[in-house]
Amino acid sequence: MPDPSIHYEGHRAGERTGVEPSLFRPQRTPSRDPLGDLRGRLERTGQWHPSQLAGRRWPVACVSLEVTQRCNLDCTLCYLSESSEAVRDFPLEEVFRRIDIIVTHFGPGTDVQVSGGEPTLRARDELIAIVERLTREGLRASLLTNGIKATRELLVDLAAAGLTDVVFHVDTTQQRAGYANETELNALRDEYIGRARGLPISVFFNTTVHAGNFDEVPMLAAYFVARADRVAFASFQLQADTGRGVLGARADAIDNDTVFDRLREGAKLPLKSNVLAVGHRECNRSAVMLVIDGKVHDAFADSAFIRRFMRETADLRIDRGTRWRAFRSLLAGVVARPRLALATMRWLAATIWAAKRDLIAARGRVDKLTFFTHNFMDARQLDVDRVDACVFMAITQDGPLSMCAYNAQRDRYLLRPLETSEGTWQPLAASAEAGRTFPIKWLKGRSREAALRERHGRRVRAGDEVERETA
Repeated sequence: MPDPSIHYEGHRAGERTGVEPSLFRPQRTPSRDPLGDLRGRLERTGQWHPSQLAGRRWPVACVSLEVTQRCNLDCTLCYLSESSEAVRDFPLEEVFRRIDIIVTHFGPGTDVQVSGGEPTLRARDELIAIVERLTREGLRASLLTNGIKATRELLVDLAAAGLTDVVFHVDTTQQRAGYANETELNALRDEYIGRARGLPISVFFNTTVHAGNFDEVPMLAAYFVARADRVAFASFQLQADTGRGVLGARADAIDNDTVFDRLREGAKLPLKSNVLAVGHRECNRSAVMLVIDGKVHDAFADSAFIRRFMRETADLRIDRGTRWRAFRSLLAGVVARPRLALATMRWLAATIWAAKRDLIAARGRVDKLTFFTHNFMDARQLDVDRVDACVFMAITQDGPLSMCAYNAQRDRYLLRPLETSEGTWQPLAASAEAGRTFPIKWLKGRSREAALRERHGRRVRAGDEVERETA
């Protein structure tokens, strides 16, 4: 029987009732063929086609490794549970064990988001050790942070430990004092960009899109285009009714297509989206552009060539540490394929010709920028097909699980004791019931006392569910 604490109300859920229990649970046993396993799931859900990256180039797009549940902001669209502030940081031993699980399931080269909560609240030496461990295992480590404690000094140390990307999450849902809208937040974005300047790490930005900033998306697109020499990737995550957020479900007008229309407006170009697909079509959209002398050129305008290039280099491992290293590894792969090399030269010549005036003005400088939208699901509206075809996983103590499915049942995993080499580790501090582990602030307009009462009730229910499962 499906767990009664999880809601299967997606429009396709009724058609696949027999697979729900396994889909909404972590994959405990690694697949012998991770690429083939993902390919099979994409075929089963109607998402396997010539432009699909998933199942060809990698067995998972990204894995979220949460190293703390604590946060120093209180976002109105927060995916964390009400219990989060009371949950202690996992022992470093457990974090390392989860890194081993990632390697076992997906192999070296996997992109791993070091996230939370706010990961920079973790002890500095432990955070550096986590990035070092990821790097040693051949994984690509990104830091997903709100930037408050991501100082220049910390970024220098993390870059030396092997960090490849820093992802700054900045938007109006964070209710930062002194910033009334996204335009005013650009000053903070500029500050964060400056902290990473000159380091061998790529700079990404996350923005949560909701009714309050939907009309500012074109401005944000123009902002990132103007800073394409320093920002490589801009992700726009659509509002979802999940976790402890209080804004609820988003307006019908906000979806992948309407957000991308606004991104095109800001870029001043009818960019093609999803020339290369990443998992389920309903989950995301993407576009890649070349920015030359401040003007945008669609890098994927020749869709047929881009798809061919992707298919024929699917087995090529690209070193994305810096733009030069990425170009060098791609060049080496193309040279080893003479026919593809010829097609690439024709594509390059056509691209140069189309942008010749801008290239002359920019003295040959070309910057690459990616726009990406991510359509997270509401916790009570999980679509079975999308969970089955998921390429963005959270790593739990039991194995990888679709991020949307994990967000719908976080306390099931966070409130369970863990067995370590030093004995049983308890997730809640002894003082949790007295409220001393909560920050001295109000939680989304509700007093801490009210939040504590609600959290305690949820904790009791979660404990009852765990007891039923293990009985």
